[in-house]
Amino acid sequence: MSRRDRLKGLFDDTAQELAAANYEESSSRGSAGPVRTMALTLGRMEEESRAMQEALLSGERVVELDPDLIDSSFVRDRLADQPLDREDELVQSIAENGQEVPILVRRHPNDEDRYQVAYGHRRLQAVKLLGLKVQAIVRKLDDTDVVIAQGIENSARRNLSYIERAVFALNLELKGFERPVIMKALSTDKTELSKLISVAKAIPAEIVRSIGAAPGIGRRRWMALAQDWNGMTAARLAKLIASGSFLAEESDRRFELLVAELARKEAKPETTEFDWKPKSGGKIAGRIKSAGNSFTIALKTGDAPDFGAYISRRLDELYEAYRAGRLQAGE
Repeated sequence: MSRRDRLKGLFDDTAQELAAANYEESSSRGSAGPVRTMALTLGRMEEESRAMQEALLSGERVVELDPDLIDSSFVRDRLADQPLDREDELVQSIAENGQEVPILVRRHPNDEDRYQVAYGHRRLQAVKLLGLKVQAIVRKLDDTDVVIAQGIENSARRNLSYIERAVFALNLELKGFERPVIMKALSTDKTELSKLISVAKAIPAEIVRSIGAAPGIGRRRWMALAQDWNGMTAARLAKLIASGSFLAEESDRRFELLVAELARKEAKPETTEFDWKPKSGGKIAGRIKSAGNSFTIALKTGDAPDFGAYISRRLDELYEAYRAGRLQAGE
């Protein structure tokens, strides 16, 4: 294959993958979103065509690099790495036909002896697994270029889940990228980007990590979870997400279990109430009531005001003694 054909393949594959990914997403999301997505995809394909022409005119050439000298992107887009094995279709294709499409890399900004991949993460994994040198185009790229190239690759990955897109969008914003750049990287519009970022902000990162990519869970269900989230939710789920049975489930099932737990009505704790009188006798009596998260003591008769004031002045002292006792007991 000539250099011109290989460079053309780099961009043609992107356009074809984007179109296929858009078709699949359109089928599952309805009519309004796909129209916008298709327009964005066509615009991306035109940009890639122009980039191809520029690459050809600038005389860029394909070089062989040691895969061990190439690092992943500086911003994470997936919740968990999905390593390839020799049964993977891409690995088998490269093993039989060689690497027909080069990856895109830049010089590592912090180490002149290393590189950073911008596009072609899976091809890099496959070549590394096979113990081969990787075919690559080395291009001068800034951080924005890398983010957009990474976004193109993400758009072409048909198994990239909604929550991974949301987390990727939030990570980019936290790294200081402007929203127009993030929109371009994710092939999305302003409204959809706002929804993605709001979901990733609403649900704590540790909860998202515990669920995983959840490839079968779409936008509406993640948005519903985000809207229902509150400060007490995470504490209620702590026992569930730490359990071995939860961790043993597939990612989609973990999401289902979490939602089911939130929907379950907690049983109200029983209320206990009783009278109190000092064993040594005296002019005082009390009514004690414990109900869930509340505990009340009502004092009455002669000594009630003075004894109540005595307790109030010593509440800090009593609470510190209580905490010290719990610490000593290892609780």
